[in-house]
Amino acid sequence: MSSLNSTVPLYSLFVRPQGFYINGIINMPYIRYYYIFLSLVYVICVLENSFIIFIIYMEQSLHTPKYVALLNLAVADICASTALIPKMIETFLFDSRFITYEACLANMFFAFLFPTMQSLTLVILAYDRFVAICFPMNYHIIITNNRMIVIITIVWSFATVIIITLVVLITRLSFCRSTVIESYFCDYGPVHRLACNDNSPNLIMAFIGIAILLFVPLILIILSYVCILFVLLKITSLEGRWKAFNTCTSHLMLVAVFYLPLLGIYFVAVTSTLHPNARILSTSLSSSIQYLLNPIIHALKTEEIKESIKNIFKRNRV
Repeated sequence: MSSLNSTVPLYSLFVRPQGFYINGIINMPYIRYYYIFLSLVYVICVLENSFIIFIIYMEQSLHTPKYVALLNLAVADICASTALIPKMIETFLFDSRFITYEACLANMFFAFLFPTMQSLTLVILAYDRFVAICFPMNYHIIITNNRMIVIITIVWSFATVIIITLVVLITRLSFCRSTVIESYFCDYGPVHRLACNDNSPNLIMAFIGIAILLFVPLILIILSYVCILFVLLKITSLEGRWKAFNTCTSHLMLVAVFYLPLLGIYFVAVTSTLHPNARILSTSLSSSIQYLLNPIIHALKTEEIKESIKNIFKRNRV
């Protein structure tokens, strides 16, 4: 019987490991300071976004479709940073690199769900700006608070289904060789590449997921601003053009902060060989800084939020 088992090819056995080891950044001096920096970024991010949520909740004038979407973005920012940074700190700063199989799948699900919601929420905000500028007379008819809540609910459901599909496909993989993940979390690509059986469905779904959840939203945002640009060019008054465009600047900054680092990392990864340390540092840093900057952009570039902050402080002084 033992001789028969020894003739069975290793790749024909289905092996589900007890867990994985997250390798992360290798042999980089002073890297602990980077993790301490990330922990500070996380605390500030949670405080900033919680403050934005508080302002929108407390100020009646901000109970509009646009700010319902911004509140959703702030929630997604907090959840996205919570899904990645605390686990990263635990893994590397406290040298707890082993993660169970089930915990790895859960980490993968949440680590991709919330950034996906950030991407899709930016599309919702682009749609809001498109309707506000291209159909200003019908804005309050086309977009209401209830409709915005329905749109956000549909988007959450859609994102959840896509990410669950990605994660479930991991369960069909056999890991009969290495269980060391070359990333800073249970990253989908580095995990499915460890499989010793056919991982082509995972690869196909990864490309589909990137297209649907990253590039299609970006294309929709670009198309919405092309339409907005045509409408702005029809406004004869330069002051009128600037006033209309100024309502879009905070959203454009959010789009730039989210997409430019991601596109840069993807471009470098496709056109050249990126060292694992460079990839981990660039992706983790760009994500963390984005969570930090988003609420600052809300507060400094949105007049209604600035006025609401002033009103709240005035009421508290009285």
